[in-house]
Amino acid sequence: MFKKTTLGIFVFLALTSVSFCFSQDTNFHIYLCFGQSNMEGAGIIEQIDKVVPENFVVLQGVDCPDNRKKGTWRAAIPPLCQCESGLSPADYFGRTMVENLPNTTKIGVINVSISGCDIRLFDKELYTSYDDTHKADWFNNIVKSYGGNPYERLIDLARKAQKDGVIKGILLHQGESNTGDAKWPNYVSKIHNDLLHDLNLNSKEVPLLVGEVASQENSCCSSMNLIINKIPETINNAHVISSKDCTTKDVAHFTSEGYRELGKRYALKMLDLLKVDNTKN
Repeated sequence: MFKKTTLGIFVFLALTSVSFCFSQDTNFHIYLCFGQSNMEGAGIIEQIDKVVPENFVVLQGVDCPDNRKKGTWRAAIPPLCQCESGLSPADYFGRTMVENLPNTTKIGVINVSISGCDIRLFDKELYTSYDDTHKADWFNNIVKSYGGNPYERLIDLARKAQKDGVIKGILLHQGESNTGDAKWPNYVSKIHNDLLHDLNLNSKEVPLLVGEVASQENSCCSSMNLIINKIPETINNAHVISSKDCTTKDVAHFTSEGYRELGKRYALKMLDLLKVDNTKN
């Protein structure tokens, strides 16, 4: 009798200790961000960008010399991606979400992006064929910073984040390196399905928001927007974010103001899907 009672107490303590270790906060909303240079961030970080709401955080994706440690949450002071990247849509996506949600809600982002990458670098089966696309040190070093496998890094970070909060959406900005490739929606669909499966997510509850590339007449890749706009035909609960009138600094990248506006548009679409009143914006 004594042995059975002792065993019962042991099992009870073991189970309760697990519940204390992994306390998921349903008011902590997490968003996965991935893509190439525009999602990585190429905007100049200005003083206005360095002041962030205390309930907007980022899960650090790579180790940086200034004590930013991979896999740790920190205030979402840019840059949110690489150690020396710039302002990105993720910055003002998070800020706009915080501004329109209750004070009890915290927003967290995870940003795994690689300048100049083909979308298939995020395909967990095909990535090794695209991990040296440029055969340039700067490109290879970015890939290496993610352990050589950006998809796996994104999944590892997302699983860690799921112990703290709930994944609410996925943000993608990519396409410049795949301009003209009509199969791009299918490539994205494959990666999207893998993300949903590997993270046990429901597509009906976790929308995919896909941003247009720069759309000005002198932009390198504006024709890609015709293909990007077909993504809702391939993926249920996918939504395209317009880049119209988002200012650019060169043929491919937005200005800081352009990133602020694009990030806000991602957020306004997400708030609309959440049925949150954002009329003040």
